[in-house]
Amino acid sequence: MYRFLLTRQWVTLTLLALVLIPTMVELGFWQFHRHQHRVEQNGLIARNLDAAPVPVEELTSPGHTVPRADYWRTVTATGTFDTGHEVVVRRRTNADDRVGFHVLSPLVLSDGRVVLVNRGWVPAADDQKAFPEVPAPPRGAVTVTGRLKADETTGASGIRDLAGLPPRQVMLINSGQQAELLDREVLGGYLEQTAPASGDAGPEQIPAPDHGSIGAHMAYAVQWWLFAAAVPLGWVILVRREKRDRAAASGQNTPEPVTAAA
Repeated sequence: MYRFLLTRQWVTLTLLALVLIPTMVELGFWQFHRHQHRVEQNGLIARNLDAAPVPVEELTSPGHTVPRADYWRTVTATGTFDTGHEVVVRRRTNADDRVGFHVLSPLVLSDGRVVLVNRGWVPAADDQKAFPEVPAPPRGAVTVTGRLKADETTGASGIRDLAGLPPRQVMLINSGQQAELLDREVLGGYLEQTAPASGDAGPEQIPAPDHGSIGAHMAYAVQWWLFAAAVPLGWVILVRREKRDRAAASGQNTPEPVTAAA
């Protein structure tokens, strides 16, 4: 009755099912791990944003790579902005998804070292090669509060570090690159400024990272696992239907017995 399973059509269908089942299970675990990562990251962001501010020098130093455990930690830095070496970071969006620049300003600390401060977003000029209009930072000594972030790299961000950019424009926020331009010691990582507030004059400060939503990754994981469970079930249903159809066709093709004449 089941010899039809050895036909090319059914062998192909069975092999396809055997491939789909582990693939869908693996896709389910991939989404599940993304869900776990999102939950862990949300917890990390919430803990670090709620932590008491500390001086930036306690968490980073020149050449230091900011570890993930310190991302979004609230830190303070006191110094004087060096507007002469201010640069803008290309192709950045604001909360409304408008494309413009982030303003990266060196803050010179009392010991002469520098910490980079991302003061926020400004719109692009009509000419993309022109330096945009950037509101000036406070003059004199100022204490800046912000969220500590790690240096950006192409590998981590996916942003290509293009060559031949217009003067004072960069693609990545990277303390190593800025240390070469400034010829000073620059603390690793940078600050996303939250205080003092820039007000209506700008730049538009970067909002806190979202840590309240977990996305639909868990729902997608369950969906993939349900698909994986449905494959063998569907295979069995198709086999039984094929068997029934073949049996019915065989019964219809069986000739009726001939009755001898009396």
